[in-house]
Amino acid sequence: MASRAPVLVVNTTKQRESGHKAQMSNIAAGKTVADVVRTSLGPRAMLKMLLDPMGGITLTNDGFAILRECEVAHPAAKSMIELSRTQDDEVGDGTTSVIILAGEMLAISAPFLERKIHPVVILRGFQRALEDAQEILRSIAVPVDTSNREQMLKLIKSAIGTKFVSRWSDLMCGLALTAVQIVTRRAQDGGDAASAGEGGDAAAGGEGGDAAAAEADVREVDIKRFARVEKVPGGEIEESRVLDGVMVNKDVVHPKMRRRIENPRIILLDCPLEYKKGESQTHIE
Repeated sequence: MASRAPVLVVNTTKQRESGHKAQMSNIAAGKTVADVVRTSLGPRAMLKMLLDPMGGITLTNDGFAILRECEVAHPAAKSMIELSRTQDDEVGDGTTSVIILAGEMLAISAPFLERKIHPVVILRGFQRALEDAQEILRSIAVPVDTSNREQMLKLIKSAIGTKFVSRWSDLMCGLALTAVQIVTRRAQDGGDAASAGEGGDAAAGGEGGDAAAAEADVREVDIKRFARVEKVPGGEIEESRVLDGVMVNKDVVHPKMRRRIENPRIILLDCPLEYKKGESQTHIE
């Protein structure tokens, strides 16, 4: 029996691009995403008014908050939004800057592609530029003492200086620093690093001991697990506080219920306290 040619089912609504045309299309999509958040960068940044599918309105100039509300279909544009999400997860700041920087790098690459330069050669040039930038950053870097509250407050102010809460900069910076200091803990492998540092100090001298001591002082801050921002309707922003403990949202269920209890005794139950009427087990035939 003669073999038949395979039957291909193609969606006619899809578009397929390749070669130089696909490269320029990706660059255009990346520049479009960068232009969306370009006006939200810097001390004179403007807020974006976003309307979510549920009808809620959000005012923000945070790059990731803006892009996560955008619905895009282009693969390159989705990659730009994923880049902003990764920056927010790993660093927590610079979501707008990384998108604008990526858009400019794509724009710079366009003339080289027009001159028929292979993308691998262009990427090699960007890689060398990255190495030079890292060397310059190391030369101008200034060490920061995390135990010095004044230095940490200056560092935090530089991060939220362009946010909407900059008018309450001192209050918000103090709250953020206090919350992080409460949930900060040493890394789980801190004991192993410390024991290795003691042996290295005796065998290799002070230089190895200093490196091991630095590794032993590694701390981790998991704000997604141990810190939470709870919004309570009413009041003013100046009334915001950091609570070192657990907050339980409990409404007043009785007019004589006390509003304040000092040193309470708390019982944890894994069963309900509601009264359940027993069911009769009598069967009549």
